[in-house]
Amino acid sequence: MAVARGGTRAAQLDLFGGPAGGPAAGNDVGEREASATVPWTPPAPGLLDIERVYVEPAAREHPRGQAILARFPDAERIEVASHWRIPELHGDPEQAARWNVTKRTSLVLGAKRDVGCRPYERSCDFVAPSVANGCAMSCAYCYVARRKGFANPITAFVNIDQIAASIRRHAARQGPKPAPTQADPGLWVYELGTNSDCAVDAKVSDNIADLVALFRDLPHAKATFATKYVNPDLLGYEPRGKTRLRFSLMPEPIARVTDVRTSPVRARIAAIDDLVAAGWEVNLNFGPVIVTDGWLQAWRGLFREVAETLSAPARAQLAAEVIFLTHSAELHEINLAWHPTAEALLWRPEIQEPKVSGTGGHNLRYRLDHKRGWVRDLVATLREELPECSVRYAF
Repeated sequence: MAVARGGTRAAQLDLFGGPAGGPAAGNDVGEREASATVPWTPPAPGLLDIERVYVEPAAREHPRGQAILARFPDAERIEVASHWRIPELHGDPEQAARWNVTKRTSLVLGAKRDVGCRPYERSCDFVAPSVANGCAMSCAYCYVARRKGFANPITAFVNIDQIAASIRRHAARQGPKPAPTQADPGLWVYELGTNSDCAVDAKVSDNIADLVALFRDLPHAKATFATKYVNPDLLGYEPRGKTRLRFSLMPEPIARVTDVRTSPVRARIAAIDDLVAAGWEVNLNFGPVIVTDGWLQAWRGLFREVAETLSAPARAQLAAEVIFLTHSAELHEINLAWHPTAEALLWRPEIQEPKVSGTGGHNLRYRLDHKRGWVRDLVATLREELPECSVRYAF
């Protein structure tokens, strides 16, 4: 899909889910209200069919909150004191049986209290204050469901003005990047989506469009986020190389079980060329790697499909992260209530061992005596099939 300044050309609609329309014009988001005019099309039916919006009073009065409510005019509005305390969403075990229904039909609007940036050394240099938490998609291995409990639908934060101003001030304090890091050789990299999928969030509000516009003009910084959703509206955002989108990929047979309500893996791969042409840096997140019978050959087939699908310019700018599965007993119990089929793949105690995460969580990883060799074999296979793709890290 070719992209011209100011709009998009509707093509390959079976991959992107419908045409994107409207002008593409960003703005400089600072202390004032964020109000970029960007392409927007309603969410595809079945992804978000919002029937009720839980809204904090201040969020309802905020201009961004009003704009979000206008996108879902028929939804019931339920006032809540805090987006953290909604018992029928987050405290009711019976919600596990309505996991996907809750994600599809519920939306929460609140304000982000902590708008600070914090250092992090993986795919970024800093984690920016999130503009959302929760997700409309239902990946069986996702840790986000543990944040508030049970399905955890999207909570959109309306105070984008404060969030953007905090990022701008933080980036200004850093100045030029003095030396390369794992995240990027020349620019400070800010992660936007630690607790949500930003490409889906963009169907709810203009928050992501505003941040893409912000980073477009920051001289020493770029943004990044990972996604499993192909959103055609992103083609009109004009990131000009200052936002790195990371498509999460795994072999399709596994994804059909674990990546519930996401865009098909083949559609994600097919979208890369058009996004690169539209000014996005597109990297890949290979993972989580789930060990099953024949897993390495399945990954070889995926790497080969990427190599055969992408153009030379798209392949030349690739970099990847490789992340093997981390699971937990807590998430295992939650999944048994709504998706036990996935647990046959994820819960493998005979080859897993306990691990305490950097944030103090008690998780399970593959046993290190197995995992070291598996990581080595997978990276070697990637280099054979897709030699243009550098590996940022693998673990």
